[in-house]
Amino acid sequence: MESFKNFIVAFLGGFVLIHLVNAQDQAGFISISCGSPENSSFSDAITGINYISDAAFIHTGISQNISTVYMAGLQQQARDLRSFPQGIRNCYNINIMQGTKYLIRGTFFYGNYDGLSKLPQFDLHLGVNKWDTVKIENVSAVVIKELIHVPSQNYLQVCLVNTGLGMPFISAIELRPLNNKTYVTISGSLALFGRYDLGSLSRTVYRYPVDVYDRIWYPYFDNEWTSLNTTLTIDSQSNNYYQPASIVMGTAVTPTNVTAPLDMYWDSESATSEYYIYMHFAEVEQLKPNQSRSMNITLNGNYWWSISSPLYLYTTTVCSQSALKISQTYNFKLFKTEDSTLPPIINAVEIYSVRNLSQPGTNKQDVDAITNIMSTYELKRNWEGDPCLPQAYSWAGLHCSYDGINPPRITSLNLSASGLTGVISADISNLMMLQYLDLSDNRLTGSIPKFLSQLQYLRVLNLERNQLTGSVPSDLIERSNNGTLLLRVDENSNLCGSGSCKKKNNIVIPVSVILLFIVAAVMWGLWRYQKYKNKG
Repeated sequence: MESFKNFIVAFLGGFVLIHLVNAQDQAGFISISCGSPENSSFSDAITGINYISDAAFIHTGISQNISTVYMAGLQQQARDLRSFPQGIRNCYNINIMQGTKYLIRGTFFYGNYDGLSKLPQFDLHLGVNKWDTVKIENVSAVVIKELIHVPSQNYLQVCLVNTGLGMPFISAIELRPLNNKTYVTISGSLALFGRYDLGSLSRTVYRYPVDVYDRIWYPYFDNEWTSLNTTLTIDSQSNNYYQPASIVMGTAVTPTNVTAPLDMYWDSESATSEYYIYMHFAEVEQLKPNQSRSMNITLNGNYWWSISSPLYLYTTTVCSQSALKISQTYNFKLFKTEDSTLPPIINAVEIYSVRNLSQPGTNKQDVDAITNIMSTYELKRNWEGDPCLPQAYSWAGLHCSYDGINPPRITSLNLSASGLTGVISADISNLMMLQYLDLSDNRLTGSIPKFLSQLQYLRVLNLERNQLTGSVPSDLIERSNNGTLLLRVDENSNLCGSGSCKKKNNIVIPVSVILLFIVAAVMWGLWRYQKYKNKG
């Protein structure tokens, strides 16, 4: 048989996605059409899924349309896209339910949107961790990346990273909440390697609404297999947490040679790749009293699992409790047992590779503080994703501490000549590990806040050339005098350089008094002159 492939590419015309039934409840679904006009929305004609514009989730990139040559028969969410000609990293910020297990899907359809027919390659990150590499190998190919992941925050960031091999872009982002009892791993998240509808003789791809979790099932059949099927509903009252689509479970395969095992295998992506597998079984034939079907499963020649009498029209899911032992090739064989009268059967299979996405981001208090500062001053900088991680993409104007154990902390903030107006933001006080702060050459007003003296690690404070008023806090003066703080406050014309500003005693003299004084002085001068003349 042919090996299972990493099925991330579907060629237009190669498979058919058909409309089967009306859309069901989409509670918890987040469906984003990238590049669609701001505030727009639509319901996909095939799946009934409701999509919204990506404008509320990102403020960078350019909305584009694919070439009209490739639009025929294409779902609407793949006709638009957002490309990113500026910046190394550009990120979507999406609010989600913390602790909920999600299927996260990114869709990429190039469609020669730029008219260059130049196929790009770029990286896809989830937060600070690399998720995968997107490699476009055909102008008319849809590339899909799927991940099963439990976010540790109430938001997540999907980031596209320019690696110098072409401009990043994205067509759609979809999030689907899953049952937390499904797809359990000892550690790590699960990236889709392949999800197969076995026994289907059509070239039909199934997803929502027939699959409640909107998993995409690709047909797979081998010439050494015989297809079995039923038109009856599978799992009409099932408690199977995985709930594979009934129409997928309605077909199955068995070896054409009834005495031979049923073979399935795939080659590892790398020498360190780890995998989980999920096999779904359901009897689609009503067996006679003298018939039985049971099987043993081996992996690379070693016993792995046993299935005794799959239930008629009900799904049984068998999965690895831990990652499969690392191997160059994973070869599963399904043998009928000695007492079984029928050959083995299987209906569907899912294969996932493990992704370690556990690296924490920057300290949350620091992230909240710098995000609020950016919002307060409406900073026009390419500050995308996590402020400090990965280090290669840390924000310009920031320096962070890295000890390899604790989340990074922001230790330096340089916002000189950034067009800042208004008062010094109180959110700076939450950057507790700050050692260097440069706010010079802006148009900041108001007084120097006392909270700056409470930043115990601050060593340099530059507030030169602003429009600050009032007095410098005495604690800052004291730290400057004892050499623990380099303080620069020059060229703030209304700022006092001491701990307090004393008011000057201004004496106001009426104009009439001044005039009288001048007249008297003139008269006295004339009198003196006349007296001197008489003596002469």
